[in-house]
Amino acid sequence: MPVITVRNLPDEVHRAIRVRAATHGRSTEAEIRFILEAAVTPEGRVKLGTLLAGIGRELGGIDLKISRDKTPAEPLRFE
Repeated sequence: MPVITVRNLPDEVHRAIRVRAATHGRSTEAEIRFILEAAVTPEGRVKLGTLLAGIGRELGGIDLKISRDKTPAEPLRFE
């Protein structure tokens, strides 16, 4: 995993990040990672799981009471 060193960070900025991290219950390093990730992640990006859940809802949801076919699968034959 890459490592980044930030030089010449003003004391006020470092202090503000430390306070923000404490407010969110994270370390300063974790808070900086969170800020950087939020800065480069496109807004409105739909994640795959959210997209699939939406499609499932549009199709009427999932019926978990469907009985599963327990017949063993036939092995492939390469003859």
